[in-house]
Amino acid sequence: MRIWFKMMKNNHLLRDTTITDESDETRTHKVFHALEEVCYEFDLGKPIWLEANVNEFKRHAKTRFTQDSFIEQIEFDFLEMQVIEED
Repeated sequence: MRIWFKMMKNNHLLRDTTITDESDETRTHKVFHALEEVCYEFDLGKPIWLEANVNEFKRHAKTRFTQDSFIEQIEFDFLEMQVIEED
């Protein structure tokens, strides 16, 4: 599984990375591990999955974490995650 993460502000890409997970874990575990890894790489607190995030991710394999999902103040508009390749 490959997941693309993009940190955006004012419609400009600030940072991006792709996390690859080829383990035998479940899809859900792979998504959570990738999110943990990118938060460590980008030095962010882990966002909270709101119901809107869960629903959007289920429908489109993509979601955006805005300020509402973070406890601390963020210096960007949103962190987007998108599954770009599944096993």
